[in-house]
Amino acid sequence: MAACNTARAAEYKPLPPSPRGGLTQDWLIHDEAGNRLILYLPDYHAPAHAYYQWLTIRPSKALPISFTARQGLSLFLDNRLVFTARHPATYTVDLAKLLPAGAPIGVHLLCVWEPEASPNLASFANATSTAIAPKGKEVSRPLVAQPRPRGHQGQTVFLCFLLLIGLAYGGIRATYQPGFARIYQVEGLWGKAAAEQDFLTKPTITWLNLGLVLLFSFSFALLLVAIHTNIQSIVILRRLFDVPESAIVVRVLLYTALIAVFIIGKYLFLELMGYIFDVAELVMVQYREFVRTILFMGLFLPLVMFLYLGLNQRLPETVLWVSNGVVSLLLIGTVLRVARTLSQKASLLNLHLFSYLCATEVIPLVILLKLIVFTY
Repeated sequence: MAACNTARAAEYKPLPPSPRGGLTQDWLIHDEAGNRLILYLPDYHAPAHAYYQWLTIRPSKALPISFTARQGLSLFLDNRLVFTARHPATYTVDLAKLLPAGAPIGVHLLCVWEPEASPNLASFANATSTAIAPKGKEVSRPLVAQPRPRGHQGQTVFLCFLLLIGLAYGGIRATYQPGFARIYQVEGLWGKAAAEQDFLTKPTITWLNLGLVLLFSFSFALLLVAIHTNIQSIVILRRLFDVPESAIVVRVLLYTALIAVFIIGKYLFLELMGYIFDVAELVMVQYREFVRTILFMGLFLPLVMFLYLGLNQRLPETVLWVSNGVVSLLLIGTVLRVARTLSQKASLLNLHLFSYLCATEVIPLVILLKLIVFTY
């Protein structure tokens, strides 16, 4: 019996790639150790930047595929670059027309590569020839032979989350009317209204503030998952929390928790820096102003999500610019507001205090802008 098993094992050889008439869900990845292509198993292998498939392509026969791409996603045929996405959109291309002139009829190797994240493999599907756009231009409503792309399912999830956020804001406003008014008042944002000073003297850790922080974190996480999808490509984040891109609900909840922990944990960071710079008397005022400003600016995040749901298919670049602008305004406006409040307590011309402000506000601002805004 042992000899028989040994013989069978010695006779086993990997099967050559079978010709494919169209895309399938069987993607390959490069095995560096063996210098070969192996079958990609999502639950076993780590996500990669490049995925491969063997396809039978005839220049005279159309082979259209559709996919959702971020900016920079590229397609290669037999290691030749044939397509690059100029901006985030849904594309439909004919692989037969992308073949170089004089390419032989037969099996060709398709490579999907993205520089800063894993390609959205779930969006790749065979498309009908009527959905082809010339030279890989985007189409607003691609026709696919496979089930509907995950983007449509994601939009339904985003819409449900937006409704939940709206109901939560309405419930909090009806329950905590005075406290809600102290935070969300436009006239006191840059003035010296009594309600503003009242907020800076009242306790920060209250049920109202905790609930609003969670709502802000939820809104911000929704925006990051919907538009700023490259956040998942951050190496540290991907190694600590390797969540598939298709798990939209899990990613929203994960980002919500991370943002809430960041906001609440900033108080401990300020206490530490206040002790180091010997400005402990300014820590509480600074943190209260930080919380008040981000909660106020957070009201604009659901509006960006509505813009995304309504215009992303037709004007993806416009939605991205608006989102980047709102996020930049939120981050920069928070720092300016905190600096203004601190300047009323002590002069920022003091090099000691200015260094403290740079360490606690300016440097974190630059890091967040790089991770969220300048990536796009």
